[in-house]
Amino acid sequence: MLEIKNLHVKVEGKKILNGINLKFEKGKINAIMGPNGSGKSTLANAIMGNPKYEITKGKIFFNGEDITNLSPDKRAKKGIFLSFQNPSEIEGVTIFNFLRMAFNNSKNQKISVFDFQKLLKEKLKILKIPENFSERYLNQGFSGGEKKKSEILQLSILNPKVAILDETDSGLDIDALKIIASETNRVMNKEKIIIVITHYKRILEHLKPDKLFVMIDGKIACEGGHKLINQIEEKGYGWIEKN
Repeated sequence: MLEIKNLHVKVEGKKILNGINLKFEKGKINAIMGPNGSGKSTLANAIMGNPKYEITKGKIFFNGEDITNLSPDKRAKKGIFLSFQNPSEIEGVTIFNFLRMAFNNSKNQKISVFDFQKLLKEKLKILKIPENFSERYLNQGFSGGEKKKSEILQLSILNPKVAILDETDSGLDIDALKIIASETNRVMNKEKIIIVITHYKRILEHLKPDKLFVMIDGKIACEGGHKLINQIEEKGYGWIEKN
């Protein structure tokens, strides 16, 4: 469903990705781990089409279609979603208005204010977020945990085909982590792909990924399952780099 072939990416003239080859299948939860600076967030942004990330070689295919040169909004309409590691603050735009606009644009349909209020209220309740949260400006003055909850709320509302979660677990207490993992599992089905980028084992204990990919120096160094996750938790990445 989502395939990356020999992907090379530069950021501000610096080469970050050095020939990434990956296949993400429908109905699978995938995890990507690796040391800081290994290229995990660069990969996520390249898949989403962030123009700051220059693809110098390689292709990205979604459902057999070459989307390498598509703009981010067109990728979003095809069902690709990225939960940012550091979401931007947008003054003057409420979460309610932002999400309703995003929903209407991504689904190519118009939902009434009343129906959207009903949908949003339902999602806020599931995520244990106060209703007045939706009246706040997007990410403005939010704590790290509130930003992460805002991103998962977007995921829940937009219900994409491919969800890339870039360190969504960072800075969360255990209760918030469980809620976010539970909602991620809830939106998952046999037609979707979830890609979780993380440094920590704890979210993977709740999401139980089908496959783990380890990135080092802009390449996929190895892949595996739960055994590999435990090895990284115990040994770090040094033993992989040596091999």
